[in-house]
Amino acid sequence: MAYILNIETATKNCSVSIANNGETIALKELNSGEYSHAEKLHEFIEEVISKSEIELYDLKAVAVSKGPGSYTGLRIGVSAAKGLCFALDIPLISVDTLKTLALSVSITEGCIVPLLDARRMEVYSSVFDSENKKIREVKAEIITEDSFHNFLTKQKVYLVGDGVEKCKEVINHKNITFIDGKLPSANEMSMLSFKKYKNNDIEDVAYFEPFYLKDFIALKSKK
Repeated sequence: MAYILNIETATKNCSVSIANNGETIALKELNSGEYSHAEKLHEFIEEVISKSEIELYDLKAVAVSKGPGSYTGLRIGVSAAKGLCFALDIPLISVDTLKTLALSVSITEGCIVPLLDARRMEVYSSVFDSENKKIREVKAEIITEDSFHNFLTKQKVYLVGDGVEKCKEVINHKNITFIDGKLPSANEMSMLSFKKYKNNDIEDVAYFEPFYLKDFIALKSKK
């Protein structure tokens, strides 16, 4: 059995799960509209451990959402994950936040664009095909009426995440579908973290840092 603790704090959704061999067996999350991670994260970790009827020392690894996302949220999640990995002497696994979000949507054709709210009209985004393979790298970009035009002219495009509202204001195309109410969740992290665990795709606990895209955003905001 490979029990993995998954921690997702990149957005306002404070989310924690325990997975066994890639299948979620316990999940606790809260999106209160605020960043409550500092108050809730360790409480949620204790709850999912108890609900799974295991002990901390049964964990084989800890997985954490690596970003992009909220600076403070990512720092809190990574700090907690590192602390557990050091204390338990187990591997640290990082999971792409946007890929986790993309997995919350199931499609048979077209592509999925996970979007996270950055600031003003800016979002973090990536693009995945119907088999959840990344077909465009992560970008921090300002939303305009031409955003994702290259994809929209060829296929159905499904936008998901808390950046969707910004897109609704300016993008209008027959091939676009807006999916509301979705945020990255530790539930969708389960299979991703297990695959990385099996492949020994782990991070250096001492030196790992979240993926912020900070430099790119700073350059965009000066224009």
